[in-house]
Amino acid sequence: MGFDHGTLVWFSKSFGLFYLIGLSLLVVAYAYWPSNKKQFDRVAESIIRDEDKPWR
Repeated sequence: MGFDHGTLVWFSKSFGLFYLIGLSLLVVAYAYWPSNKKQFDRVAESIIRDEDKPWR
């Protein structure tokens, strides 16, 4: 059973689309997971901490 170029291109585009949608859903679920709130809050506050001093 041989596959021509058009079939392989269709399969790779379809697989890539579903792969990226699934990966995006996993990233959003991780970002909004309730147990990660403390970690994200700590990191957000660490960025603005110690900004009253000039850069060296």
